[in-house]
Amino acid sequence: MLQISGLTSAYGGVVAVDGVTLEVGAGQAVALVGANGAGKTTLLKTICGALHTQSGEAHFEDQLLTGRPAYAIARIGVLLVPEGRQILGPLTVEENLRIGARAAGGRASQGDADIERVFALFPILAERRWQAAGQLSGGQQQMLAIGRAMMGKPRVLLLDEPSLGLGPNIVAQVFAALAELHERGLSMLLVEQNARKALEVTTYAYVMERGRIVHQGASRDLQADSMVIDHYLGV
Repeated sequence: MLQISGLTSAYGGVVAVDGVTLEVGAGQAVALVGANGAGKTTLLKTICGALHTQSGEAHFEDQLLTGRPAYAIARIGVLLVPEGRQILGPLTVEENLRIGARAAGGRASQGDADIERVFALFPILAERRWQAAGQLSGGQQQMLAIGRAMMGKPRVLLLDEPSLGLGPNIVAQVFAALAELHERGLSMLLVEQNARKALEVTTYAYVMERGRIVHQGASRDLQADSMVIDHYLGV
């Protein structure tokens, strides 16, 4: 479904992604783990068109993503939930969700029905429907960021550090929602410093260091891999 081949890109004049090759199959949840500065966020931004590709290609099914603007990639169905949420604080929860629906472009959007599906996934957002998004807690804003992306009818969802800055109870709620979306058949590429949690909710994983993929395998196997335990999971 999503195929990345030899992708290289730079951030601030420094090569941050160096010849990365990876794949997310239909209905598959894939983790990308690694330390800060490994290039994970840069890779996601390059895939979705927010950063320029120096070499290599990204394909979604039979469509070339490389070289397309970000809005066109979103309309194909490749959507990013960015690090830091980037919700529109002065707008209400519902207004943020309706803006998210614009990413669907020509793909059918069901408006109110889609919003109700987001509210079913995150009931707290239904309670805060008319509240300014900037007044939400950090966890609620993360739920809104995921819900906004879901309004764009993603075919593959890219998630950048969804647990960042959240307490354990909220992290559990967010990951439970991601697991539910995966069970519904949504494909995902999850960037997450909480490697243990990421490996629990995915089926395959890649380990990234200094812009390169250095290890990969089934998530359950990586949970028992001594290198991954020592560097990312702790003893």
